[in-house]
Amino acid sequence: MRRLTGRQRSATANRQLGCVLAFVAGAINAGGFLAIGRYTSHMTGVISSMADNLVLGQGALVLAALAAVGAFVAGAATTALLVNFARRRRLSSEYALPLLFEASLLLLFGVLGARLAAPEGGALALTAALLCYVMGLQNAVVTKLSRAEIRTTHMTGIITDIGIELGKLLYWNRDPGQPRVAPNRARLSLLAALLGCFLAGGVAGALGFKHVGYLSTVPLAALLCMLAIVPAADDLARSLARLRRRS
Repeated sequence: MRRLTGRQRSATANRQLGCVLAFVAGAINAGGFLAIGRYTSHMTGVISSMADNLVLGQGALVLAALAAVGAFVAGAATTALLVNFARRRRLSSEYALPLLFEASLLLLFGVLGARLAAPEGGALALTAALLCYVMGLQNAVVTKLSRAEIRTTHMTGIITDIGIELGKLLYWNRDPGQPRVAPNRARLSLLAALLGCFLAGGVAGALGFKHVGYLSTVPLAALLCMLAIVPAADDLARSLARLRRRS
């Protein structure tokens, strides 16, 4: 766990953490759809619906979509704040802190979800905004630690990149005088793994919500806590040691 979410990064740790978080994102996205009837992990559809409802004069739906986009942006900004705060203080938990925060929000949603997603009083839009905030928070974590190489909350770019690599793989290099077109097999493997984990998470999230309801997010929160707790505990132990030395 220290290797997966700690400050010292490696390509292998980035790939492994990316796959786990893609699973979490797929579960939240699919389970969230069954809970509130909306996908919350990607903003393309949200912005398109905003444009449609603006033309149709559906002001309330436009405001709900705007809130969802704003929440996603706010989640990403929160990650940047937490990471830079920890980085300035040389904490081991610079990437673990946003994951712990995400876990706490998922736990809140799991425990209070039925009340939060009540159709009256705009609670549905508020719940959608909460899930969008969580997705923005998580996507920014992986984006920062992998330097934008890995994304976990939406698959459009990943599927596009898979198509590009497959096109390179299928290209017929018949002219020896030209540079050889070759796929990046390691990247293709990573992209396929991310897609597979997102799909597996979606199936798990849909099954969990179907059979357990909102409490199906509790195991996801526990998984995130398990990933992030060791670097956070390291920082806490160092802080306590400094306090003892001062006293």
